Amino acid sequence: MNWQDAALLAAGMIGSIVAVIHGILTQRLMVRPLQESGSTKQPKLVKMLVPPLLQFSTFNWFLGGLALIASIWFEPDVKLAIGLLVGSSFLFAAIVALWASRGRHPGGLLYAVAVILIVFGINL
Repeated sequence: MNWQDAALLAAGMIGSIVAVIHGILTQRLMVRPLQESGSTKQPKLVKMLVPPLLQFSTFNWFLGGLALIASIWFEPDVKLAIGLLVGSSFLFAAIVALWASRGRHPGGLLYAVAVILIVFGINL
């Protein structure tokens, strides 16, 4: 394994692990309280749509991490495509998390590190 593959593997592991932690915290701190609230002011459609929408980013980041891990077995062009797609998702997550928390969000910092590793891994 060369250092580019190691960088992609590390970025994929960071992405998947942070996604799992994000999913657990989102479920515990946002989805569950929303579902347990007896508020009748929210339409039923909102109560049905909000939980999966809150977890959509978790799903996207987890699969992106797995794709980065799997990319080490593919050709450079495929690595580039996977790196650009997943890297753009991770970059957006890092920017939003760091902006919203004024730089104090651990997930934002980890996704920023993952983006740097992706850039090294795809040889831009």
